[in-house]
Amino acid sequence: MISVLVNWVVSAMVIFSIAYILPGATVVDFTAALVVALVLGIINALLKPVLLILTLPINILTLGLFTFILNALLIILVSNIVPGFIVDGFLAALIFGIVLSVVNTVLHNFLP
Repeated sequence: MISVLVNWVVSAMVIFSIAYILPGATVVDFTAALVVALVLGIINALLKPVLLILTLPINILTLGLFTFILNALLIILVSNIVPGFIVDGFLAALIFGIVLSVVNTVLHNFLP
């Protein structure tokens, strides 16, 4: 239970930091970053596997690169759901998703 809360807070801190650095993404406060991390986690757990199965042929054709586009579309969806989180466009969502994946992977490897 504690590890889930730690992962949630770490993801929220990463989201807040990326939005501060990346010019195309905006998070109004840390509470919004917590909500973004929660909604993004729920969408990644429930919706993303279904979408990956549905887009499997194009994903195989592009050697897995379509997953980045799918991540960007899911970030745009979260931007439309959460009121304090704004992503300006597709390119900003794509960069946001790539940086979020890399930083989360690195940080979660160091956390117990």
